[in-house]
Amino acid sequence: MQAFALTLDKFLDHAAKWRPNGQVVTAREGGGADRIGYADLRDRALRVSSVLEGLGVEKGDRVATLAWNSQAHVEVWFAIMGMGAVCHTLNPRLTAEQLVAMVVQSEAKVLVASADLAPMAREILARAPGIARLLVIDAAAPAEDLLEPLIASTRPDAIWGDFAETAPCGLCFTSGTTGAPKGVTYTHRSSYLHTLRILQADVMAISGGDAVLAVVPMFHANAWGLPFAAPAVGAKLVLPGRQTDGASLARLIAAEAVTVGVGVPTVWLGLVEHLEATGADLPSLKRIIVGGAPMAPALMERIETRLGVTVQTSWGMTELSPSGTVAPLGDPSRAALSGRPAVGVDLLLTDADGLALPEQREVEGHLRVRGAAVIQRYFGHDTPATDADGWFPTGDLARIDADGNLMITGRAKDLIKSGGEWINPAEIEAVVGALPEVSLAAVIGRSDAKWGERPILLVETQGEVSDEALLAPLRGRVASWWIPDAVYRLARMPLASTGKIDKIRLRTEYGGG
Repeated sequence: MQAFALTLDKFLDHAAKWRPNGQVVTAREGGGADRIGYADLRDRALRVSSVLEGLGVEKGDRVATLAWNSQAHVEVWFAIMGMGAVCHTLNPRLTAEQLVAMVVQSEAKVLVASADLAPMAREILARAPGIARLLVIDAAAPAEDLLEPLIASTRPDAIWGDFAETAPCGLCFTSGTTGAPKGVTYTHRSSYLHTLRILQADVMAISGGDAVLAVVPMFHANAWGLPFAAPAVGAKLVLPGRQTDGASLARLIAAEAVTVGVGVPTVWLGLVEHLEATGADLPSLKRIIVGGAPMAPALMERIETRLGVTVQTSWGMTELSPSGTVAPLGDPSRAALSGRPAVGVDLLLTDADGLALPEQREVEGHLRVRGAAVIQRYFGHDTPATDADGWFPTGDLARIDADGNLMITGRAKDLIKSGGEWINPAEIEAVVGALPEVSLAAVIGRSDAKWGERPILLVETQGEVSDEALLAPLRGRVASWWIPDAVYRLARMPLASTGKIDKIRLRTEYGGG
């Protein structure tokens, strides 16, 4: 058979040739949108590669991006990866100090930033001497460091794909919601195979007839692979920029006839609240894919009823590129499920010491995973992150039902040790989170002089609900000593940059005793 390297540039090459008019659409602040066809986007991305080559970027070099979901960011992605360099995505919701530590570690040569993030980018530049140049995107007005004039004056003659499929293409640091962030390096081969996997009918099932709204940020685990998957099939890729509030998303979904929306649960809660307040409808929207955090059954029912859509829950991690499983459609219990793994990723339940459980169904264990798009070692680390058989310990506690569906039951690091016995916060959160009055729920351990730790409940609610009404459903469903000692109501649950509940912040503010 022919040698055919699995490199990511081939997705955009394919789209430019066979779906040249397929669109990438970017919302403008205040309304309206910019749009470009895949053929023209490829031409511009090749020009960006030429610009980067002129700045001394070579194969294997890191180029950092500090940017929102936009056409210009997609162009830069394919430009960096297509020429064999490594795209190091930075999360603009982190502090400059955190970002400096990351780019110093990655030794990035160039930093590309959205215009409104340029002040932060210049602060990073001042403290990271290894970055030789700042390039600013997502701005039309003339300004120092703008990339656009360089694109216009450069020929699209860069060579793409002239490297092995095992070459690195991306670098993303974990969210750090439970510990210090660590870098995950993706390869062309791993990301190519990940793309083919998520396109399957029992996974994301994206087709050329879809208009896909990628609310999940491009700086978070490759936007779950959507910037590769959409051009691979010629789907319309709709990008919200930095406007992800309910009103902006509703306007964009209606204008672009979006069929599939992808993002964390809190995003869709904001959309539903806007529609409930305005009475508007979004008839084009058929499916919503959520991940990054568990979804309360009451919230799922609220979203499906109000939007007339089907919600697919999923589970993944930055270390998995990130998709691990996606829940099946049509299962009434799917709010609690994260679905089955597709071919290319495998799951294993072990005990706390990493030994495989003799039974792999209907028992709780520590979840491990391996596959073609699963990390082997963290960036800059010599020691593998996997065991001798290639299994990566996720840190999640999980069950697998008789049909092979995964259910995440908690985080090992979140377990609360009270009086020498373990309490699993996720089981309490699942019960309380199912109440229709509860939008978000979190349980953490609070220091206790007698027991070491005791659980407390923090909730974001809709309307009035008493402590007794919140705690009563737990009685008879969990051990009596698991019931939280106190309830705290938060106007807004603190969220980490990825949309997950920020338990580090909650422990800092409420866990001291």
